[in-house]
Amino acid sequence: MFLVSGPDLVVECCKAGLAGTFPALNQRSSAGFDEWLCEIEERCGQDAAPYGVNLIVHKSNPRVEADLEICVKHKVPLVITSLGAVPDLVAAVHSYGGLAFHDVVQRRHAEKAAEAGVDGIIGVAAGAGGHAGTLSPFALLSEIREVFDGPLILSGAMSHGRHIAAAQMMGAQFGYLGSHFIAAAESMASDPQKQMMIASGAKDITYTDKVTGVGANFLAPSLAEATLPDGHGEMTLNDEARAWKTIWSSGHGVGATRAVRSAAAICEQLIAEYRAARAAFCE
Repeated sequence: MFLVSGPDLVVECCKAGLAGTFPALNQRSSAGFDEWLCEIEERCGQDAAPYGVNLIVHKSNPRVEADLEICVKHKVPLVITSLGAVPDLVAAVHSYGGLAFHDVVQRRHAEKAAEAGVDGIIGVAAGAGGHAGTLSPFALLSEIREVFDGPLILSGAMSHGRHIAAAQMMGAQFGYLGSHFIAAAESMASDPQKQMMIASGAKDITYTDKVTGVGANFLAPSLAEATLPDGHGEMTLNDEARAWKTIWSSGHGVGATRAVRSAAAICEQLIAEYRAARAAFCE
């Protein structure tokens, strides 16, 4: 959800009963990130679901320490880390009672996350939008369970409430959705990006490391219209922001997005579908 999710989308999801999250780097500065957290907290109030922040824990992110301090100041309920599981960061989140979850695409990453003391692991399986793995969700969840007995969250092509129910049947506790909200009315995605989402299906998704150096799923039409980086050296955050602004990401579940709708409507449908699927399983 890089450059896509912001306060409007997060708040509406939380008010609808789902935990809304966003990357800290979607705000261009740490000061702006601080302001966003103030806005989210004020608008959500006491009755909404908890919100979360994604921190990129990598040497290419010079803001990680400053943004972590801001998360601690605001006591962000859920901090999701990517590209590095750091014990000190987990300890900082635990210092105020927050939860730290970590994205993984393979068993080795799950082992490191468990050693760092995370509260939950997000299995980013094949078909997920953005930086994603290539393992089947069946294999990925099974391998993570061999090294971690805490809460598991499954990501990868989820676009229906029954997918969340199915993830629970497979041993996960939660589902993790992103692409399905890109075309939400409250998303920061441009109108052309939303329309490309609506017009696309799974066949239009290309997995490549040519954009950022790390394997990710992108909408093929946006790749065709863009000039890819030359691949020499490590991308800076500014390089990544420029790349993701015109090369748009989505997961294999893009075919379920057929209109621009409010986040509340999307959440309401997901919840209803999930409940119906759970009821059917219990019959």
